[in-house]
This record gives sequence, structure tokens and C-alpha cells, in this order.
Amino acid sequence: MAIWGLNVTVVKQLTESFDSALLAALRMAVAFAALTGIVIWKRCAFAALTRKQLGSLLLCSVLMVYLNQLLFAEGLLRSTATNGALIMALSPLVSALLAVVVFRESLSLQRLCGVALGFGGVAAVVLSHPGAGLSRAGTGDLMLIGAVVSFATGGAIVQRLSREIHPLAISWAIYLAGTSLLIAQVGIASGAMNLAAIFPGWRQWALILFSGVMATAASNLVWNRAIAAIGVARTAVFLYWVPIFGVLCAALLLGERLTLWHLAGFAAVMAGTYLGTRPRTPAPPPIA
Repeated sequence: MAIWGLNVTVVKQLTESFDSALLAALRMAVAFAALTGIVIWKRCAFAALTRKQLGSLLLCSVLMVYLNQLLFAEGLLRSTATNGALIMALSPLVSALLAVVVFRESLSLQRLCGVALGFGGVAAVVLSHPGAGLSRAGTGDLMLIGAVVSFATGGAIVQRLSREIHPLAISWAIYLAGTSLLIAQVGIASGAMNLAAIFPGWRQWALILFSGVMATAASNLVWNRAIAAIGVARTAVFLYWVPIFGVLCAALLLGERLTLWHLAGFAAVMAGTYLGTRPRTPAPPPIA
């Protein structure tokens, strides 16, 4: 979550040098290359997959890589940063509801309180920012909601696939197909690309390497392993930390001022994470 929080600032800077679709394709290509290196290093064996498993992996790649990247980038272009941060903070609630529908998990009062506290903490952090405000719901907001739903739905499929396939193999296959789709779209839409568009400078490419290797390949590999270990609903609660770390990075790197609202939001996110991920205490056995 700390890496993803820093990555928000990194990607924002990269949008000044790259087209949004090209930037997504380059980041995903670097991530796929890094995952391929990890697969070779770990000597991860790929067992024969069934048609159903291949179809599920392809669907995950469309939802978690292709659609998520495009909807998020295009949504932010049409909406505001405030709307975007609050809408993305709905991910834990969407994931919890999907877990109830798909895996028949119980949505306890404790987990609901955790989700509410976490969202309240994110709202306190985001809305306390100078100049922050909510704009009217529009096309951009609907795209951002679509990005949240597509990523959470893909996470639910990953949870089911992880019972049969190693999380590293899942991540590699998802990024293989998703990156191919993004590159194909950029090639069709842009045609021939000049070197200046792909390589505007060493500094930009250093940021792309960080974003692709650390924030995308390594972090999503850990994310998929976490889903396999504790489920998509409990894993998604940690997404509340992304804007918190984003604010901290902005304060440390850009000199932005922290206020008591940030402290209150931090405390609420801590409490929400604790309630949202703490296993329920089993009911005591009846007295004989």
C-alpha cells in the first residue's frame, strides 16, 4: 500500500510526458517483463490448464489490467482527483459484497463497521486537502466506478483460481494477456510511433521502471498471494491505506502541510483495517 501510495504521484508526473494509453501499455509491458524474470528465477512450473481455467485467466486479464487501466485513466481525465480518491475508496465495500454473493461469506456487523470507518478516514484525508470538493456525478465518475468494480470482480475470480493454480502463474498469465491487449490498442489507435513519444528522457523511464516493476509486478504479485491466503474481502480493506500513504508521500516529497484532519483520518483507517480484517470470535459452545 505504501508503494501504491507513492505510485499515484509517480503516475501523475508521467502523464505529463506520455499519452495515457501509451503510458498504461509501457507500464504493463515492464511489469510483464519483471514477472517473467521472477517466473524464470523461481522455476515456476505451469501445469496444463483446462479450457475453463484459461477462460477465467483471460477474463481476469481483461478486468484487472485492460479495462481497469483504461477506465481509471479516462475516468480521471473527466472527473476530479477528489471524486477519484473517494470512488476508489469504495473498493473494500464492493469486494466485501462480491465475497458475500460469490463465496457466501457472511457480512458481519464488525466488518461493516470496519468498512465504514475506513471510508470515513479516507474522506477526512481527501476532503481536508485545500481546494478539494465534490463535483457532479458524470461520465468520469461512472468510469471510475467501473474501474473499481472490474478490479474487485477480477480479484474474486483470482480467489477461486488460487485454489487450483499458483498465484505467481496467475499473475504472469493475467499480465501476458492484459498487456497484449493494451499494446494492440495503442498500435491500432496510434499507428507508427516516433522515438520521442516512447523515450522522452531517462528520468521518465526511471519512473516507469519503478511503477512497472515495484508498483505493478511485485505489488500485484503480493496482492494476489494475499487474496489466496485471506480472501478478497479482507485483502481489499488494506486499500484504504493507499490515499493515506499518498498524502504522507506528498508531505515528505512535495512539502504539503499535514493537519489534524489527516491525523483523524489515519486513526480511522487504522481502526477500520483492524475491524475489517480481524477474524470473528467464534460463539462459545452451549453449556451442557
